[in-house]
Amino acid sequence: MTDITTDHNTGAVSRRRFMQGSAAVTGGLMVGVSLPSAGPAQAAGTLHTPNAWVHIADDNTITLISARAEMGQGVYTSMPMLIAEELNVDLKKIKVAFAPPGKVYGNALIFGLQLTGGSTSVREGWEKLRIAGAQVREMLVAAAAQRWNVDASSLMAIDGRVTGPGGKVATYGQLADAASKLTAPEKVALKDPSQFRIVGKRTTRLDTPAKVNGSAVFGIDVKLPGMVYASLAQCPVIGGTVKSFDATKAKAMPGVVDVVQIPDGVAVVADSYWRARKARDAVVIAWDEGANAGLNTQAMFDGTRAALLAGKGAIPVRPPVGDADDAIARGAKVVRAEYLTQNVTHSPLEPMNFTAHVDGAKVLLMGSTQWPDSAQGAVAKVLGLKPEDVSVQSTFIGGGFGRRIDIDFIIQAAQISSAVKRPVKLVWSREDDMTHDFYRPLGVHQLAASVGIDGKPMAMTFRVASQSVTGRIFGLPAEAPDGLMTEAAVAPYSVLVSRHDVIKHDAGLRVGYWRAVSHNMNAFANESFIDELAAAAGQDPLAYRMGLLQGQPRFLNVLKQAGEKSGWGQPAAAGRFRGVALMEGYDTYMAQVAEISMVGGEPKVHRVTVVADLGQMVNPDTVEAQIQSSIIFGLSAALWGEITVDKGRVQQANFNTYRIMRGHEAPQIDIVLVASTEKPGGIGEPATALIGPAVANAMFAGTGKRVRRMPFTAENVAKA
Repeated sequence: MTDITTDHNTGAVSRRRFMQGSAAVTGGLMVGVSLPSAGPAQAAGTLHTPNAWVHIADDNTITLISARAEMGQGVYTSMPMLIAEELNVDLKKIKVAFAPPGKVYGNALIFGLQLTGGSTSVREGWEKLRIAGAQVREMLVAAAAQRWNVDASSLMAIDGRVTGPGGKVATYGQLADAASKLTAPEKVALKDPSQFRIVGKRTTRLDTPAKVNGSAVFGIDVKLPGMVYASLAQCPVIGGTVKSFDATKAKAMPGVVDVVQIPDGVAVVADSYWRARKARDAVVIAWDEGANAGLNTQAMFDGTRAALLAGKGAIPVRPPVGDADDAIARGAKVVRAEYLTQNVTHSPLEPMNFTAHVDGAKVLLMGSTQWPDSAQGAVAKVLGLKPEDVSVQSTFIGGGFGRRIDIDFIIQAAQISSAVKRPVKLVWSREDDMTHDFYRPLGVHQLAASVGIDGKPMAMTFRVASQSVTGRIFGLPAEAPDGLMTEAAVAPYSVLVSRHDVIKHDAGLRVGYWRAVSHNMNAFANESFIDELAAAAGQDPLAYRMGLLQGQPRFLNVLKQAGEKSGWGQPAAAGRFRGVALMEGYDTYMAQVAEISMVGGEPKVHRVTVVADLGQMVNPDTVEAQIQSSIIFGLSAALWGEITVDKGRVQQANFNTYRIMRGHEAPQIDIVLVASTEKPGGIGEPATALIGPAVANAMFAGTGKRVRRMPFTAENVAKA
């Protein structure tokens, strides 16, 4: 039998091999979900598009397909868990393969695109993937019933076998050929959660052994016969172009194969990455720095604030309730505040890289991407080919955080390969990666509220000015609402009269989706502001919030538990202070309490208490890991992270100038997961957004200073 999948050591499968192997299988069963966009399930031998979630071979090898990119968040385990639950197979005995591009693998929560992001994987796959497993299970049972001439209700499918009366037994593989000839049932009975054997149980990740022993293949590990390496010089001012270059010295250096120009810069190609990188330094390039040559951070903030104050093109987040501006203008007591959030970089530990082989009218792309069908389509368009002639083979990802939604580096690899007519692995250095990112947008918020004699807000206005990532990536019109700018813009607290709106303003630096997207800036503003209102009212911040959350049991529950678990209301250790923050994001309700001290004018975070209600969970072990990683990631940005620009050039180039949290600096993280029967929420991102305001509020508790600008460096704290 043709080998069309990989085991846990690689986790990758190419589209071409997938289709060739499927056609070669005899008696295999490949079944996709019977959805309007996917079409009916098809036998492996007649599979025309890779629309399958389950592959069962004659030898009873079962392969489950993960359509979401594995970048550390655990989908390589959680997605198969959903299928395996209904298929009744032992998760440890199955194989997993990454899906090639295909419409059936589209994400219904992200426009049907095959995109991993937005904490959507479990939310989108919760029912769909269980249906996939249940369909196959029922088809196998039906095939056994036909073979044995018995009623299907007398049979049981479990642990890769169908059993029946009189000791009848057949493996899934033995039934696969007959089952493949049946029509997939449109409606299937899914298990009640009380029957779950896999879903909801703590499960060891399937990719851990390979990642520990080094056999897992990431994009940086890809090798092809005859492959060469490329290092790309890009204009130090993002958006600049090449005027001219002299590669005479570079071409004379050892191992250099060629030096070629592509739209984004000049690439040196050599027989090793290091030789390509060293020779790149010898290329003399004259740059046209373009319109951004004079860009600087202060001007970016000033322009964004000016756009906010002008109010031109304000887009409502939701319809206004009453006339909040008038109510505040007439208010006896008014609280106003401005909050600033900074540009930050993704900087995953695996820098941008991709391997491309342009072989005439056929292209093979291999590497780490969060959006394989976009890579396929974009490369096909750039090279003037058909999408079906571009094969994408996904690997494990050494960190994505939204950066690998963009595909600039993939297109670059394909263009270089096309120019040199050889397989090419393009590798960015850390400096390339940090100075040519698609950064998290900076934001300026202005909030105001009039408060009554009880201290509660009677009217409130919220306005944010920032850049629209969605406008850049998807071409969203300037006047159209962008839901990815307004996440967590409306806080859950009861306010009778309110206005919330957003101003789109291009500050000049290219921007991209960053873990938790606009929750980061909006939660910081809202949760800092509600804390300011509590202080103005002379009330305890947690109790103040509780008083504004009546009729919202999930919010009240997580907030109450966070207070109890953290010791809120009881004295903290000497020199320590607590702050609280609350948010709903990605259908997850979360409260955090940060316990800090002030050291050298900056906050040191000792303990973080998290209570999360994310509905039904697939793998609680992964949930906890995601919360922990989100907090560390969010703390790095809240405490130190900032990308600054001077004369169009990003000033931070590596981790010596862009600080991230080290292991010994990490706080104790206490997590409470709320048992729930609600629909699943996403967990890969919300904790990232909430840790910043929790720390800011703890700083106020300890110092009486309200720090309204991230990051919380000694300089910004001193200016507060």
